[in-house]
Amino acid sequence: MQIDGVFTPDVLNELFPDHLSDTFFDALYGDAEEGVYDIRLKFKGHRENRLEFELHLVQRAGKCLNCHLTYGLPSVFSRHPIINIKGLVQNINKLLDGFALCTDWQLGSTREVSSDLHVIPLIIFLDKD
Repeated sequence: MQIDGVFTPDVLNELFPDHLSDTFFDALYGDAEEGVYDIRLKFKGHRENRLEFELHLVQRAGKCLNCHLTYGLPSVFSRHPIINIKGLVQNINKLLDGFALCTDWQLGSTREVSSDLHVIPLIIFLDKD
């Protein structure tokens, strides 16, 4: 199996659909329009025992990403039922179709790439036995 070919933009959008951002902010604030960023899943690559993804927090037009606290989000995202990282990892495991087994995952610290893009690393650990 060629892992790089599995996580195409279409597959990533199926795993983490665009509407999740609005659903998340609707639950958080009672109005999706209150959200200042969209959340996108990106595949960064793989190593022998792990897959590397990123959650991109992309500033929405007319909003200020830097004006909001994104550094506490890994803790929030790790347990939030709408973001559902555990379910996301289970779906990724299904896509691997026995090639490897997702054994654990970890969200890293928020990194500010620019004023309109913050990134949260998602590492999924694999067992290939």
